[in-house]
Amino acid sequence: MPVEVGFIGLGAMGLPMAEALIDAGFSLTVYNRTASKADPLVARGARRAATPADAARPGGITITMVADDTALEAVSLGNNGIIERLGPGGVHLSMSTVSPALSRRLAEAHARCGGAYLACPVVGRPDRAKARKLWILLSGPAAAKERVRPLLDAMGQQTFDLGERSDAAHVMKLVNNFLIMSAIEAIAEALVMAEKGGLDVPTVARVLTSSLFNSPMYQGYLDIITRGAYDPPGFKLKLGLKDIELVLGMAGEANVPAPTASLIRDHIIEGLARGMGELDWAAVALVARENAGLKR
Repeated sequence: MPVEVGFIGLGAMGLPMAEALIDAGFSLTVYNRTASKADPLVARGARRAATPADAARPGGITITMVADDTALEAVSLGNNGIIERLGPGGVHLSMSTVSPALSRRLAEAHARCGGAYLACPVVGRPDRAKARKLWILLSGPAAAKERVRPLLDAMGQQTFDLGERSDAAHVMKLVNNFLIMSAIEAIAEALVMAEKGGLDVPTVARVLTSSLFNSPMYQGYLDIITRGAYDPPGFKLKLGLKDIELVLGMAGEANVPAPTASLIRDHIIEGLARGMGELDWAAVALVARENAGLKR
């Protein structure tokens, strides 16, 4: 008998993650605010839910992969939210990038209903989700983590257990995203300096990724920026603003100065003001180019 799982949020990341679960033999009930996004999964046997609560089974497991804190709060605590529906024994596997503060609040709400909240954001872009090669960050109650392990194995290549604190995995995800955004900013500035210094930019990228910066992250973003491959986006610049503001909020809560994060936020806002919001978040490199007097 296939394990029944609820899945809420079928965007660029959620859809391939849900497809991975179907491929692994799980039975899904799916919900998305734009109902038509569930069509490919329904065609493969998933049940379409009319509300977020309808995607949850009492005592079962429900995954959320939504855009931001507001969306997660709505599907969890709003009208037709999942928390009361899951109830005693239920597990909420929260895979979005959201604030640690919200994760703590949701964990408390689930505990009051006898359920469990697992912080479980992922590292990787849609191509890695399609290839089942995500890195998965996990924290929360041990028993609940054991229940979801087969699901995580179906979606990712490696899971990092960060303990039982409800917000630990979300803190780790924001640290991760801050380093990615910092690298994008540094790559953008470095390539502009190289270009204005008379170097061939593809050659610069090849040298960097063949030496000290031989890592998937640097390789991927140097390739995107060198080719100007910002559309279609793997992750939109306008969502990058959400993430850097979460980083700044976390830093402020902990009284940690974050000047680099503040600079990145300003450059993302410049990009949004110049109409780049729907491009990949690596398009912040276009801001560096224009600020240096180079054509987009």
